[in-house]
Amino acid sequence: MVQRLLFLLPTLPLLLLATCGGEKPPPPRVEGKKVLMIIAPKNFRDEELLEPKGVLTQAGAVVEVASTSLDTAVGMLGMKVGVDLLVDSVRVADYDAVIFVGGMGASQYWDDPRAHSIAQEAYQRGKVLGAICIAPVTLANAGLLRERRATVWASEKEKIEAQGAKYTGSSVQVDGRIITADGPTSAREFGETILKALSQ
Repeated sequence: MVQRLLFLLPTLPLLLLATCGGEKPPPPRVEGKKVLMIIAPKNFRDEELLEPKGVLTQAGAVVEVASTSLDTAVGMLGMKVGVDLLVDSVRVADYDAVIFVGGMGASQYWDDPRAHSIAQEAYQRGKVLGAICIAPVTLANAGLLRERRATVWASEKEKIEAQGAKYTGSSVQVDGRIITADGPTSAREFGETILKALSQ
């Protein structure tokens, strides 16, 4: 019996690979990391807040929500969210990542000087900078997507291209520390990609 076990020992790693090879490794942990998610007070896209926030908080990150009003924010699908701070009160240095959430209401930030300055400072400080759905237009108008690969909700493709972005049409696109995504169906992948960037 002992001889038979010794004979099997060299093949044990292969047997383990065969049984466990299909399992995904556990997601990275990011305890102590702080993430800011910026939403419109009305008509942000519910999944684009909820799913990345869930991925990040489950991994140990602290997520705060900023908007232009401290009133309860209401999503396009009716989700109600408490707001932690005003966009005007944001201190970019306090965060490891800044994320602009999409939805119809996100267009209010496209030409907003404060939103632009937050995005620009996040980039200059080497933070992870994310935007999903129509929100990449804010990054483009802030001058941050020039000559960079990026994606966006398809209807806004020309807007980011007009600011020099290289539109890829990917569900999620990474270019350095800038991560863009195309919409709600990519919200979880967007969150997982941000998590990976935060863990590096």
